[in-house]
Amino acid sequence: MQIFLTDFLSYLGSEKGLAQNTLVSYRRDIEMFMRLIEDRGIAGVEAVSEEDVIAFLSALKSAHYAASSICRVLVAIRMFFRFLKREKAVAKDVTAHLDSPRMWQLIPEVLTVAEVEMLLKSPDVESASGARDKAVLQVIYASGLRVSEVCSLNLQDVDDSVVRVRGKGGKERIVPIAKTAVDAIDHYLTRFRQEGNNPALFITEKGKRIDRVLVWKRVKLYAKSAGIHKGISPHTLRHSFATHLLENGADLRIIQEMLGHSNIATTDRYTHISQRHLTEAFEAFHPRP
Repeated sequence: MQIFLTDFLSYLGSEKGLAQNTLVSYRRDIEMFMRLIEDRGIAGVEAVSEEDVIAFLSALKSAHYAASSICRVLVAIRMFFRFLKREKAVAKDVTAHLDSPRMWQLIPEVLTVAEVEMLLKSPDVESASGARDKAVLQVIYASGLRVSEVCSLNLQDVDDSVVRVRGKGGKERIVPIAKTAVDAIDHYLTRFRQEGNNPALFITEKGKRIDRVLVWKRVKLYAKSAGIHKGISPHTLRHSFATHLLENGADLRIIQEMLGHSNIATTDRYTHISQRHLTEAFEAFHPRP
C-alpha cells in the first residue's frame, strides 16, 4: 500500500498545492491506518471495508485522541480513498458514507469492565442519595436502560429477575436484571425509603421522582471521584452494557431486544468497535470465575 500513499502525497502536493506540514500530517495519519489494516490481516487497499475504517477511528478514540485529531484523520482517509477510486485502485470508496456526525454515532464512548467497577463503587451507600445513586447506576449497567427509562421506573416495575421498561413511543419491554442491581435497589428501599404514596422507584431528597439532569450530574460526579477521565454520561453505561455483552458472545438480536432498538442497524454500531481493543480489554479486565 506504500506506493499508493507516495502517489497520493505527490498528487496532493503538485495538483492540490497542499502545504508541506499538511502532507506530513496526512502521511503520518495514513501510515498509522495502514499499520492497523496490516494488523487485521488485510492484504491490500481493495480489501478494506467501511467497518475497518470505523474500527481504526474507534481505536483512536479508545486511546483518548482528541475529537479534532480524529476528525483530521478521517479527512485524510477520505481523501486517500477518493484518490484510490479515481485511480481505479479500488472498486468503491468505502468512506463515501462516513461523515463526521454519523461517525460519532457509530463510535460510542465505552468503559472497560474495570472502569465500570470503579464507577459503581463510588457512591456512599450509607447515605440515602448514595444508596439511590448506586442502585441507579447498577440498573443502567445491568439492564442497559436509557436514563429516561430509569427515571420513569415505578416500584412495581422491578422484581427479582426482570424489570418492566417503558421505552420510546410508549413501548414496553421486559428486560432481565442482575442480582447485584436488585440487591442495590433492596438496600436503598429498605434502608432509606419510607412508606408513602409516591410510586416512583427513585426519588430526590424532597420526595420527587428523579430526572435525567440529576442522574447526569451524579454520573459526572462519580466518574470524577473514580478517576475516570473519559467524557462519560449515563448513556455511556448503556453503551458499555451493550459492548460488554457483545464481547462475551451475546447475539446481536438479543442485545437489540434488551436495548429496545426498533432497527437492528442501530444496535449494529457495537460491532464496529475495534476488535483489537476489545480483545485487549477482555484479556486485561474480564472477571473470570
